Amino acid sequence: MKSYTIDFQPLGQRGECREKESLLDCAHRLGVGISSICGGRGTCNTCRVKVISGTLSEPTDSELEALSAQELGDGWRLACQAIPSSDCQIIVPPESMSTSQRICVEGLEATVPPEPAVIAYHIRLTAPSLSDQQADTNRLLEALNEQYQLPCRHIDINVLRSLSPQIRDWNWECQAAVRDDEVIAVSPWPSQQLGLAVDLGTTTIAGYLVDLSSGQTLAVEGTMNPQIDYGEDIISRINYVVKRPNKRAVLQKLVVDKLNGLAANLCSEVGVDVEAIVEMVVVGNTAMHHLLLGLPVKQLALTPFVAAAGMAIDIKARELGIKIAPGAYVHLPPVVTGFVGSDHAAVLLASNTHQVEGLTVFLDIGTNTEISLVNGQGITTTSCASGPAFEGGHIKHGMRAARGAIERLRITGDVIDFQTIDEAPPLGICGSGVVDAVAQLYLSGIIDDGGRLIDKHPRVRMTGNQAEFLLVDQTKQDGHPEIVLTQKDIRELQLAKAAIRTGIQLLLETNGFTEEQLGQVVIAGSFGSYLDLSSAVTIGLLPPLPLNCFRQVGNAAGMGAKLALISLAKREEGQAATFRSRYIELATDPDFKKIFIETGHLGRYWIKNNRREMLENG
Repeated sequence: MKSYTIDFQPLGQRGECREKESLLDCAHRLGVGISSICGGRGTCNTCRVKVISGTLSEPTDSELEALSAQELGDGWRLACQAIPSSDCQIIVPPESMSTSQRICVEGLEATVPPEPAVIAYHIRLTAPSLSDQQADTNRLLEALNEQYQLPCRHIDINVLRSLSPQIRDWNWECQAAVRDDEVIAVSPWPSQQLGLAVDLGTTTIAGYLVDLSSGQTLAVEGTMNPQIDYGEDIISRINYVVKRPNKRAVLQKLVVDKLNGLAANLCSEVGVDVEAIVEMVVVGNTAMHHLLLGLPVKQLALTPFVAAAGMAIDIKARELGIKIAPGAYVHLPPVVTGFVGSDHAAVLLASNTHQVEGLTVFLDIGTNTEISLVNGQGITTTSCASGPAFEGGHIKHGMRAARGAIERLRITGDVIDFQTIDEAPPLGICGSGVVDAVAQLYLSGIIDDGGRLIDKHPRVRMTGNQAEFLLVDQTKQDGHPEIVLTQKDIRELQLAKAAIRTGIQLLLETNGFTEEQLGQVVIAGSFGSYLDLSSAVTIGLLPPLPLNCFRQVGNAAGMGAKLALISLAKREEGQAATFRSRYIELATDPDFKKIFIETGHLGRYWIKNNRREMLENG
């Protein structure tokens, strides 16, 4: 089989590309991080690279649509579509690298009395003698019963394998970590008993190291989910695994290795060994939950979108390859449905929904947006495929919320002021920047309420047969390409925000309420934390409530995971909320299409009788 040498610059990484292998697949195999929101289907345009030398396959239809004739002539290609036929030198620009994005780990903090699943007991053992030849295991279990009236019956096999030498080294005094009726770890007395709460997101992972005896958070770390190189949205990642069944184990190992690294980093920060972690709680959307457990995911993307497992799962950490205490468990709370996972249930738990007064909507905005309506009568939940536009996907110069992304933007006449993440030179525009840009274009009269660019503005131009608005001129870009917002980009945002607003409206309608009766909208998640609320209302993403009715709560899923780690009562409360949630499928509602069309429009409006009632901007 033929192979070619590919030189990826400016990374300085070289390797062999197999015959008929795309540049993207080659890069991933070699560990070169190239972004691919769509999972290599040629639809997101985030894997743009520049060919300096070498020959490749002819541009595909996807490339001809995504790249102008000028760009193709300059050597720009989509890595997922281009197949080398010789040795090549490739430049991966900063905006195409799967670099770390800004990760939100903060959120609502709640103080609860510690009541963890694992309890530490101080044990004094009697040394054996010729008159007392009781086995070490029996001696330990008997001591637990005598000293704490704890009828413990089991000792984890890995604990058992090292028990005898350890208790002798510790002079017959130790600390036993007990979960239900099983000893899952022994350690010298006194030792810290720690837990790890994890919000396993599609794009990012947040970990919280907690002292189980006090409930105090000792260390926090956010990191990227390494699976993003195989599809940045849920459906792309599912499709990747379905088409390549042998890759499911690869994706599972990627995230397990990342969790092990996360645990090691957090423990190193506080000066303890990873075996001090005796319990782990992981929340995530249903696809992340299934991929971690090695469960099938194909059915998640097929009607009627059914999860393989819906109950809470407690599994030995070692069965997943997670390296913490010898007999520790990983607890995964129940998922709601195929597209509403335990992460959204954790948001509801952290938000104390049982204490909510009045009518409240909870939103966790992403490529798949989960929405819940909570009132005194219960919880109604739905999800909508809002697409990757909020994470910079399907946007010509879109990127994740990483260094150099435009995140804030204001237009005054012909002058555009913008703010980038880390105040770095602009490389592209992230989701919050796109929302700001469209809001400003609308308020400035550069686009109408249907989202159409008006070509009289000096920054509006035609490229091919498509209108675009010049956000950043090439003369200010220090060699980087200019940044534009195209008519297609605006349509992508309109589709995304229409899906969410339709979801809110149909949840209200199903329960006999209107938008004007809403008392509060709670917005969770990383994107929601950085969203400009005024811009979101201006484009009709959110109802035109007073801005003090909106609450941005950060990573509430991570906070909910911590609560489930610290308190069994909270764990049970979260499970009860999950099981009493009523799920509605938006696509089957007869009003869905009418409301979706109406909510695609920009501006401040209420939805009444499936129609927009426009309000003045202000």
